[in-house]
Amino acid sequence: MPAYMIVTAKISDRDAFIQGYGAAAGALVEKMGGKYVLRGPGAELLEGDFGAGASMVISEWRDKGAAQAFWNSTEYQEVKKLREGIADCQVLLIEGAKING
Repeated sequence: MPAYMIVTAKISDRDAFIQGYGAAAGALVEKMGGKYVLRGPGAELLEGDFGAGASMVISEWRDKGAAQAFWNSTEYQEVKKLREGIADCQVLLIEGAKING
């Protein structure tokens, strides 16, 4: 069953984030078998207390184990350091069947 990693990020330095973390994370997601379903800034908060104006990223993985392998990899731990001090992130991982309309 596919798994989806959902990231909400409040970014204080968008240029540094995109050029550093975004580029490195994107290359690693692709290398490790994930693919982006959505990447976009300016989320509209409808309920709750995290995410107003934030960027959202959703990546799809073949299964939860593949997403966890990416998240726990030594390579990602190094890439993750590139967002320190410039982004406050919330990351969720969920399994779910694709729904074809």
